[in-house]
Amino acid sequence: MKIIKKLLYIIMFFIFLLQSSNLNAYASINSEIPYNIAVFINDFNDLFISDVMKNLENIQKENKTKVNFTFFDARGNQVIQNQNIDNALNDNFDLFVVNPVSTNIDELNSVLTKITQKNIPLIIYYAQTKSIINFIRPYRKGIIIDTDIEQSGILQGKILSDIWASNNDALDRNKDGVMQYVMLKGPANSPETIARSKYSIQTLNDERIRTEELTSIACNWDKNCAKSAIESYFLKNGNKIEAIIANNDAMAIGAIEALQKYGYNKGDNSKYIPVVGVDALPEAQELIKRGLMTGTVVQDPVTHANAIYTIGMNLISGDSPLNGTNYKFDNTGTTVRLPYTEYFK
Repeated sequence: MKIIKKLLYIIMFFIFLLQSSNLNAYASINSEIPYNIAVFINDFNDLFISDVMKNLENIQKENKTKVNFTFFDARGNQVIQNQNIDNALNDNFDLFVVNPVSTNIDELNSVLTKITQKNIPLIIYYAQTKSIINFIRPYRKGIIIDTDIEQSGILQGKILSDIWASNNDALDRNKDGVMQYVMLKGPANSPETIARSKYSIQTLNDERIRTEELTSIACNWDKNCAKSAIESYFLKNGNKIEAIIANNDAMAIGAIEALQKYGYNKGDNSKYIPVVGVDALPEAQELIKRGLMTGTVVQDPVTHANAIYTIGMNLISGDSPLNGTNYKFDNTGTTVRLPYTEYFK
């Protein structure tokens, strides 16, 4: 009887070892399965956002066993984005990153609520409106990643005020002591559009530079729209334009291409109109180096992609979203604001 008991103990011991081995093997296999992250993009044609996507893809290449990004293009249409999110809710995603087309919570509430009801970690990227902040605040698995949008406008104003002060005789074409400018704007209700348009001019005024808006044109971040709009406006009012302020680099580049059609901003200092943008796109940087564009405000796509990745991985694992990072929440307690810097020759 004792021998049988000993045999049973030995058999049970080996069964235990076998089960433990299987569990360890399963855990080992699982550790090689990457987290799936769904990234819902406003528009793949947005030049800066496309650079952020490329950097997320680079992160994926360097972390193949940790993360897999799937990108969805809304093509600038909130209805399409909502459908993309609805469809993805049926798939096995560990995190949703939503770069919304609209910042109107009424257009987002339904799909965002579905995400939270499924308890899926959520990053809202580029949408720090009061209503969206209020939506995300009670959701412990949600966070907003955005930029210090007021700072982007302030830095545009500083770049313009510096060049105006140092080259006033050449740039003040009608010698009235007032900077006559054209404003190229993004979408009407976009926080970036509102802040950059407001604070660029406010900064110029704070520097005691008087300004006059000749016209403002909504081009929704689009280069071709800006090019066409400036070409058309220049035909009748080209002699009045003393500066062009674009809410992003794509529109600034379009404006420069239009000016060049009329012989401006091609290297002749006597035929130069200051143009500023935001994003520090490679094409804008090259124009600035060549003296054909005045300056831009840098938001680094590498920094943005790293923030999405590191904060996202914390949310997935259940850690505090800012654990092990140098990021800080702003006064809302829900938003991380990534900084800007100036870029000029």
